[in-house]
Amino acid sequence: MNPLDTGDCSGAEVFALRVLGQSMAPEFDEGDIVIIEPDGALRDGSFVLAAPGGEWTLRQLVRRDDGWVLQALNPAFAPQPLPDLGAVRGVVIQKAVPGRRRLSKRYV
Repeated sequence: MNPLDTGDCSGAEVFALRVLGQSMAPEFDEGDIVIIEPDGALRDGSFVLAAPGGEWTLRQLVRRDDGWVLQALNPAFAPQPLPDLGAVRGVVIQKAVPGRRRLSKRYV
């Protein structure tokens, strides 16, 4: 199922997803909740939800001399070049850690 299927909702509504895996540790750990703004402004260094090749991923958007890449924070994961920004579906605007309100963080 596509996590961005909106049914009767507007495609531009903010939504939440749970982080799976450790590719974005230490900033985002497995189980953290991220709030995604589909129409958020894309900037170098933004954390984004993208679907390059049809597979959903949470990564940092990084501008390089030859274009954009999706960069994992965990160095065990290789950067993924982006031919254009069309694969980016939203910007992370907030992180929540279940049961640990003080660890919540805003990104915008």
